[in-house]
Amino acid sequence: MNSLNNCINYLLTGAQHTVFQYMKKNLAQFDITPIQYGVLGCIWEFDMHNPKDIAAHLGVENSTISGILERMENKGLIRRMIDSTDRRYIYIELTDVSRDLEIPVRTVVTEVDRKVLEIFDEEEKAALKNALRRLYMQSIEEIIQI
Repeated sequence: MNSLNNCINYLLTGAQHTVFQYMKKNLAQFDITPIQYGVLGCIWEFDMHNPKDIAAHLGVENSTISGILERMENKGLIRRMIDSTDRRYIYIELTDVSRDLEIPVRTVVTEVDRKVLEIFDEEEKAALKNALRRLYMQSIEEIIQI
């Protein structure tokens, strides 16, 4: 019988909640949430501009990404543009506000990562990140097969 303290779901959920709250607190100075940072990160890092691609990369439902994008648009972080040749296609464009946030936000995220991981040595950090990536990729492959 597996005890709660050995249940991988319990351990991952608890760890994720702790990191999420710390990230949320540190991103508050920019008036963005961790999921909004995820959206911005998809655009900054991967040049993603399609809501469906962003939702898939972040592992959220298309209906969820719509609400997130609406709140971001209301804050002046993005603009949603409808393709003139295909009205079904929405293009996400950064504003000057979100472009100006890239360096300071990435700096804060780097510091949050450093602080969260400071309890581990370099080998443990690498092992943890590799294990989480493997779990994440396995999950994505299983979702794709469904």
